[in-house]
Amino acid sequence: MKNLLKGVALAFGILLVSNAVNAQQKVGHINTGVLIESTQDYKSAAATLEKLRGQKDSLLNNLYVEYQKKQTEANDKMRNRSEANKDAIDAEVQKIATDLRSMEERIQQSQQAAQEELGKKQQELFTPIQTKLRNAINAVAKEKGYAYVLDVATGSVAYFDGGDDLNADVLTKLGVSPSVATPAGPAKK
Repeated sequence: MKNLLKGVALAFGILLVSNAVNAQQKVGHINTGVLIESTQDYKSAAATLEKLRGQKDSLLNNLYVEYQKKQTEANDKMRNRSEANKDAIDAEVQKIATDLRSMEERIQQSQQAAQEELGKKQQELFTPIQTKLRNAINAVAKEKGYAYVLDVATGSVAYFDGGDDLNADVLTKLGVSPSVATPAGPAKK
């Protein structure tokens, strides 16, 4: 009976210690959407990107207006077509149709180039801001002793340090060999 009490006391002690260790792993949360949009860097980058987008839209709009004028010209010529001027009008309309095809290609190429340029500019402007935010999150988490910081905007883990990897246990439960298990969280930086 004495040994049974010692065993229960020991189990209870181990349980208290493990709960104390687990209680020390603090979990926090952030919203990267709110954080990033609150910075002056983001506001400046967004304004720069919007200005560039406006310039590209204006150029594309000018090309489209030119295209529409050519279409209108061809339609007007076809309306004024008669038996007397049929051959001359057909030749002119054929030339306009060739010009329109060429313009369509230019418009498509310009749209693609604009999208690529905007994508590159967005990457150029926002990557440093995201890096700065990630470094700030990591610094705050370490300073305040958080083991996990969850991002409620994306539903992901923004920071983690430690914790138990349960991949092997879950794989075993699923009947899969734990040797194929990968780390549970993102790579530490």
